Amino acid sequence: MENAIDQAATGTKRLAGKTILVTGAASGIGKSVATRFAGEGARVIFSDRDEVGAISAAHEVPGAFALTLDVSDEDSVRTAFAEIADRGLSIDVVVANAGVQLFGQDSKIADLDLDTWEKTIRVNLTGTFLTVKHSVRAMLNHGGSIILTGSPTGLNGEGADFTAYSASKAGIHGLTRTVAAAYAGQGIRVNTVVPGYTETALVSTISEDAQMRAAIVSRIPLGRPGTPADVEGIMVFLASDEAAYATGSLFRVDGGMTTL
Repeated sequence: MENAIDQAATGTKRLAGKTILVTGAASGIGKSVATRFAGEGARVIFSDRDEVGAISAAHEVPGAFALTLDVSDEDSVRTAFAEIADRGLSIDVVVANAGVQLFGQDSKIADLDLDTWEKTIRVNLTGTFLTVKHSVRAMLNHGGSIILTGSPTGLNGEGADFTAYSASKAGIHGLTRTVAAAYAGQGIRVNTVVPGYTETALVSTISEDAQMRAAIVSRIPLGRPGTPADVEGIMVFLASDEAAYATGSLFRVDGGMTTL
């Protein structure tokens, strides 16, 4: 990936003047997208429960700053939005990206422990709910764009062995439609981006197992795994004014995986 300075020099500035919060921005898709946003002219807030990681990621990007944010804790979410307001900033775009996938614990439902279910739902679905709730409150007077991160596991049988994760992502897809319909009149757009199998630290259990990785890649018509950079373009579009008529939708960036 280009470094932040190179991106700032070569970006199209489609997001100039916008203030954007990205959760789960210490690494992976979140970091990649947040850095691209900065290259497109936005003021970006890198948030993550990994304080050191968020600070490190933000340090690479001119004008960005980091917030420690645990999306599963409403007090943490509320405090983060209050801090943004205290800085005199008005949020234009929020990417609710933070999530977990508990490999080795999540499983088919007959073998799934309640604790694993609750941990996954608390971060992925409740965490997205809390992020969206406070994003909407921050945008009621001026509108904005909220982008959620979904998954093919919430759409088809890709997640048969990951009951909790699949259910959490299906819930996120439903939340998109509900919130989009409820707040369209206030100029708040809500959409979900559905990345396919994207190789980040989150899925190292798969990427480091040659047989498992090959099995997944064989189900991708484009014939390769995704990278965080593959998700940047659609996120920029949805964050920009070019997407003014897009709301309540799922945008698949999965190499064709969900066409099968």
